[in-house]
Amino acid sequence: MENGAVYSPTTEEDPGPARGPRSGLAAYFFLDRLPWHRRVLKGLQLLLSLLAFICEEVVSQCTLCGGLYFFEFVSCSAFLLSLLILIVYCTPFYERVDTTKVKSSDFYITLGTGCVFLLASIIFVSTHDRTSAEIAAIVFGFIASFMFLLDFVIMLYEKRQESQLRKPENTTRAEALTEPLNA
Repeated sequence: MENGAVYSPTTEEDPGPARGPRSGLAAYFFLDRLPWHRRVLKGLQLLLSLLAFICEEVVSQCTLCGGLYFFEFVSCSAFLLSLLILIVYCTPFYERVDTTKVKSSDFYITLGTGCVFLLASIIFVSTHDRTSAEIAAIVFGFIASFMFLLDFVIMLYEKRQESQLRKPENTTRAEALTEPLNA
């Protein structure tokens, strides 16, 4: 029997564009949807909130545990939310969802997470027992909350710049609507 008859139905001659240097899971991650400074901020948010959560989990005993438990909830939630936003930006899921909704969700999630993380860090400062793990968690919490808030300020600045670019179009359109038709 000829080799062509045996191997032709199962052998693929041309591997196609899906295979190559970016194959497997790497083909599904796109880091260029965010500018480099926003990628760095998102990575720092993820890392610092994880470190705050891990340091808080190391704490073995507490006298006033309410602040610790609130900080635990907020740091874990911040880690999971920042991971979710990063996954949405870096995977093909970003193309399936309306990009304005993703950016709007990122805007409000970042603001809410930064404010609540800052509040949890302040509460934890006032109720901690001064162990090294608690102090490390507090430091990571404060830095993470500032990274979230800095990211929010950058997004707010970009939104304002975007609206300033659109503003001249709106004024000329408004002026055109107020002019008489037979002028």
